[in-house]
Amino acid sequence: MALPPLLSPTQRAEALEKAGRSRKRRTEIKAQVKSGDISIDGVLDLALKDEAIRKMRVRELLESVSGVGKVRALALMERLKISPTRRIAGLGRHQIKELRSEFMNPSHAIPLGRLFVLSGPGGVGKSTIAARLRALDVFWVSVSATTRFPRSNERDGIDYFFISEEEFLRRVKDGQFLEWADFAGNKYGTPRAAVEEALVAGRNVLLEIEIDGARQVKSHLPQALLIFLEPPTWEELVSRLEARGTDDPLRRAERLQLAQEELAAASYFDLVIINDRVERVVEQLIGLTS
Repeated sequence: MALPPLLSPTQRAEALEKAGRSRKRRTEIKAQVKSGDISIDGVLDLALKDEAIRKMRVRELLESVSGVGKVRALALMERLKISPTRRIAGLGRHQIKELRSEFMNPSHAIPLGRLFVLSGPGGVGKSTIAARLRALDVFWVSVSATTRFPRSNERDGIDYFFISEEEFLRRVKDGQFLEWADFAGNKYGTPRAAVEEALVAGRNVLLEIEIDGARQVKSHLPQALLIFLEPPTWEELVSRLEARGTDDPLRRAERLQLAQEELAAASYFDLVIINDRVERVVEQLIGLTS
């Protein structure tokens, strides 16, 4: 492989100055896109004669459009078969034509759905709340994938997608999960594509996931609302965990220790709701969508 050319101090300074001007130019254009002063069509025309604009990443351009944001931008690029790292200069004629067409079509202005993340300690009743909300069809409720075995009352594709650890790791490698985490000896993950499609369609989405997963979602999508479901008392949580009857005494002890650690995470969340009555919690969550 050929070595990069050696630059003199003067050439290096000139190169850095040029790079700075290019970044400033791209920042200015993105601000104009956000304010509506220039359209996607106009930016694509500018790129024909402006090297700085040609080097702009398509993802950054789309995220600048008011009402688009990260989720919709990535979903649109996936649909148009544009790589997440593609720059404007690397777009093919067909992709440019589709982008122009997409933003002349008012469909991209459909309000994006809101993302709600429900989490809390094991045994607090997250699954019961999510099932009730799914039945009411107020939220689009995501179904997680897991490597654990199903319980006697659980159905594949309804409660979870039950898959092998090998398949789970393959999907992690392929970037198919919005978030994933190890919990109580098993892996859990949220399928990315279905969530993004629901948000783009304007649906309010509810993720019922573990605390580590909630942190991942917040880091990628800061606009997500994190909701922590808390038991009325510690004794009530202990009673719920012991009533499950699916764990041996050692496993129950491990779950209780983990639950103590999870309760300490409540301060990280945007909202804390006490699960003293399912109907009240469901009503409060529905109220968040208005």
